[in-house]
Amino acid sequence: MPTNVLLAEDEERMRQVISMQLSDLDIRIHEAVDGKQAIEIFENETIQLVITDLKLPKENGMTVLETVKAGDPEIPVIVITAFGSIENAVKAIQRGAFDYVTKPFKEEKLRASVQKALKISRLTYEVRHLRQEIEDRYTFKNIVGDSPQICDVLKLAGSVSNTDTTVLITGESGTGKELLSRATHINSPRSSGPFLTVNCAAIPSMLLEAELFGYEKGAFTGAHKRTKGKFEVASGGTLFLDEIGDMELDVQAKLLRILETHEFERLGGGKTIKADVRIIAATNKNLEHMVEEKRFREDLLYRINVFPIRIPPLRERKEDIPKLSDHFINGFSKTFGRKPPELSSKAKKKLRTYPWKGNIRELKNVLERAMILSNGDHITTAHIVLNESHDKTVARMDIDAMLPVIIKEHGLSLEDLENRCILYAMDQSGNNVSKAARLLGLSRATLRYRLEKNSD
Repeated sequence: MPTNVLLAEDEERMRQVISMQLSDLDIRIHEAVDGKQAIEIFENETIQLVITDLKLPKENGMTVLETVKAGDPEIPVIVITAFGSIENAVKAIQRGAFDYVTKPFKEEKLRASVQKALKISRLTYEVRHLRQEIEDRYTFKNIVGDSPQICDVLKLAGSVSNTDTTVLITGESGTGKELLSRATHINSPRSSGPFLTVNCAAIPSMLLEAELFGYEKGAFTGAHKRTKGKFEVASGGTLFLDEIGDMELDVQAKLLRILETHEFERLGGGKTIKADVRIIAATNKNLEHMVEEKRFREDLLYRINVFPIRIPPLRERKEDIPKLSDHFINGFSKTFGRKPPELSSKAKKKLRTYPWKGNIRELKNVLERAMILSNGDHITTAHIVLNESHDKTVARMDIDAMLPVIIKEHGLSLEDLENRCILYAMDQSGNNVSKAARLLGLSRATLRYRLEKNSD
């Protein structure tokens, strides 16, 4: 797609010469014969580069430059000035012009300036487009769900996003802690700054310290040059400390000092560096219990737990599963280039009754596999492949909890308990012997025998 270039020049011959010199570049030139027309074109077209003579009728080139910079400061402007008017060119540079050329100019000079400006313009567009994609992806509106639990989470995150307050996000693995932290950053005054993630569980203690605080040349074996840490690189932005419960005590002490003084030193260095960083921490561990076990500093917990947000596990907000399922299916459909299949009613029920120990991450993985297995317009229970051990674990836990109550309080005999299980399975299966047998883990013949025995 060609880049739109605005060329403002009142001399027709000069417009022709410039257009011809740039004809082999991937650009589309919009010509203006005076400053007023140039401003009109800029306001009505998507312009990525402006070339303007400073001496124009109606509105001069300096006015064009100022209008462009007021509209979008990142659009490069190349000004053309007459020989001997360098003073005006300098003023244009001071007001934001990218470069200037003087008449008469050599073709090489203009082409080199235009090519450099185009490169910068395209890079700026790509960065802006990428940033917009990230913001669209990680905005609060893309945290799917309307259950009371997730609405409370979003209210808390929204209220703290406009501050520099330290946030602690807790929740099981796979609940979306990093997604929430990114959304909090993007909706904060620091959104134009970097968002850096450090997984404290994935990096050994010594390396984690170097990763966070940086180091001087010779600080340790292999430190061949000065290297900035995440606290320096994230300056003006947000540092997300994931799995902070896995941080060793010695590193915790240094992190505490930063939170208290907003200062630190690189490893092997004595220079004090200011830390202009907002901290968002996350963990799936119970930090209070870790404090009792002397595995986490109590004073650090007070510092990071200024504004706690707990993300509930998926089993506590099962009403969000249908929306989450549609969200993931639509996303995978775009990736696979196919029409989104519809979840059958039985598939929806299967998803809602599953315990989801892996939370949203597990749901996403299950639906991706279902999309691959399903080639038609529907996803059925046959395409929903679950980790059945989760169901068995939950069932076993429920039985272990119920047995003391059943035996001690109700005094059920083994025969009576068996009869009740059979009656319940028959009721759940709509009196279908084959289905009831599968529910009980029996063969059809064995169940029929027990039914006949119990009816005698």
